[in-house]
Amino acid sequence: MAGKVSNEIKERVLKLKKAISKYRYQYHVLNNLEISEEALDSLKHELKKLEDAHPELITPDSPTQRVAGEPLKGFKKVAHKVRMLSLEDVFSEEEFLEWVERIKKVLGVASSPELFAEQKFDGLAVSLIYKDGFLERAATRGNGQIGEDVTSNVRTIEAVPLLLEFHDGKISAKAKKEILALIKKGEIEVRGEVIINKKSFEKINRLQEKRGEQVYANPRNLAAGSLRQLDPKITAERKLDFHAWDIASDISRLHSEEHDILRALGFKTDPEAKILKKPRDLFRLKDKIEKEREKLAYDIDGLVVQSNDNEIFRRLGVVGKAPRGSIAYKYSPKEATTKVNDIQVQVGRTGVLTPIAFLEPVEVGGVTISRATLHNQDEIKRLGLKIGDTVIVGRAGDVIPDVIKVLPELRTGGEKEFHMPEKCPVCGKVVKKINNVGVYCVNTKCPARNREWLYHFVGRSAFDIVGLGPKIIDVLLDQNLIQDAADIFDLKEGDISVLERFGERSAENIIRSIKSKNKMTLSRFIVALGILHVGDETARDLADHFGTIEKISKASSEELNRIENIGDVVARSVFGWFRDAYNKNFLDKLLKRVAIEKYHVPAGKLKGLAFVLTGSMESLSREEAKARIRQLGGETSESVSKETDYVVVGAEPGSKANKAKKLGVKIIDEKEFLKMI
Repeated sequence: MAGKVSNEIKERVLKLKKAISKYRYQYHVLNNLEISEEALDSLKHELKKLEDAHPELITPDSPTQRVAGEPLKGFKKVAHKVRMLSLEDVFSEEEFLEWVERIKKVLGVASSPELFAEQKFDGLAVSLIYKDGFLERAATRGNGQIGEDVTSNVRTIEAVPLLLEFHDGKISAKAKKEILALIKKGEIEVRGEVIINKKSFEKINRLQEKRGEQVYANPRNLAAGSLRQLDPKITAERKLDFHAWDIASDISRLHSEEHDILRALGFKTDPEAKILKKPRDLFRLKDKIEKEREKLAYDIDGLVVQSNDNEIFRRLGVVGKAPRGSIAYKYSPKEATTKVNDIQVQVGRTGVLTPIAFLEPVEVGGVTISRATLHNQDEIKRLGLKIGDTVIVGRAGDVIPDVIKVLPELRTGGEKEFHMPEKCPVCGKVVKKINNVGVYCVNTKCPARNREWLYHFVGRSAFDIVGLGPKIIDVLLDQNLIQDAADIFDLKEGDISVLERFGERSAENIIRSIKSKNKMTLSRFIVALGILHVGDETARDLADHFGTIEKISKASSEELNRIENIGDVVARSVFGWFRDAYNKNFLDKLLKRVAIEKYHVPAGKLKGLAFVLTGSMESLSREEAKARIRQLGGETSESVSKETDYVVVGAEPGSKANKAKKLGVKIIDEKEFLKMI
């Protein structure tokens, strides 16, 4: 029989509970923990040991009782006292302002009521019922009227207080008095979102892969699946989080004050939430958060905007299943559905024919797109794509939009098969298939090849002649001022200033920009030549091995083939380019106008390290970042492999970030990258 528990132990247990509750509030709400997480874990461990020794001291609100009991056989259905409504969505400024006009009309007022905006967390909505301060029940939204009892699982979420305590906050005396009375005796319903942060999501998916189990599509699916586990121990392992966004009680007149009350009660709320004095203030907030969206620890899919005055919110009523006084302003999706109106072929600078899908214009990632690359005939075959199909298109960062999936169930029977042309659509010469995948025009004098190659020559990865873009190149070609890239360096201000829409100032700027590029690094010079299969990495390998353009031009196919990372196909392409009479004449002409800097093999602090860049960076362009890596002796690549040391992730990263996670390659953000260089 257990002995009597001393007052000293009882007091210690009470103090431990109080201290742990205090530090939980600091950690989850204030984001300012006075002690280390290890120290907090130590306090929890001490409490657990005391409760194990004296089970009679265990209470439902104890931090040790977040995971308790045996796995459930199923979830009970529970009714919500106040219906949990869903929101109407809007996707544009125009639609949002139309909503404002509608509520003004219903209220019969000339100006908009004060609005309140907060982030729309992409998780699972739940209702928490507290009786006399203790968490009594947690339920999912369900159909709005009936949800599922998930109390055992919600108790495992550290961000959910098991016992309500009042912390100081910016709250009216009336609201504070009412809250304290309800904590002592009464009921408080808190609503919010169960979410999982991106790091936890990635960690769990890595474990799922190792076990050979199915990975989750997104954090929301994982949060929902974790909350519906019959065994709370599994839910506890998932490290779910909770952000509160409403109190379903008449405690405060203002929704903004409800957020203050929630924080005072120990709940996390949206730190970006704010009162909007004018409806258009929302657009600045939306743009600010959208820029930071990829860097957020959690997923959001828009902003929730509602009347800040709760009485006005009630007066506006409900339309169907949505409150009239609230709206969800959704961010532009990264994927959307549209129709493929046509497929046309584009001839690139190396002669490769690329099929392009011409789409019904659709907004994806904040940009209206009307074209998407299809890469080659094999990709069209893999997708099973026909002209007229409804498709899903996606866009990540500054990457060209892609067709992700065809929706054959929406076909009408009028769709048409597409076949690559047997002749070049520009010059009419017979095309040739290479590597059983690509098709290209073999006519080196094809007008399309020349034009595309000139765009490439002046572009960022090559000579980077600022101000000389495709439109100006088109004018120079159409006016017969240039025939090839070497002619660019012979241009004079007078040649350009007389052209339509060009003045002396713009002509002067273009010529100054051209003159600043009459000296070039060897690797960039090689890239600018537009040799088939030769990009940044191969150009650098050639520069490292040979050191001069003369040595490269004289190298045999066998010698080229022996260079690391250069295979037979690339070797033949390089060898063939320098043997072509037209190319040889052009190279001689170009070298009379452009000097190549003496080549030094880089040796720096990044020597031996391989980097892949994905997404857009704020402080420098991707080309500038690559150049800096190379200056410090590092290597860059366009694809992630086990040989990659770092993947640098900017805003809106593409699939490379996901591949890096799968391969266990270290991922760093822009801030960490800047420290390295």
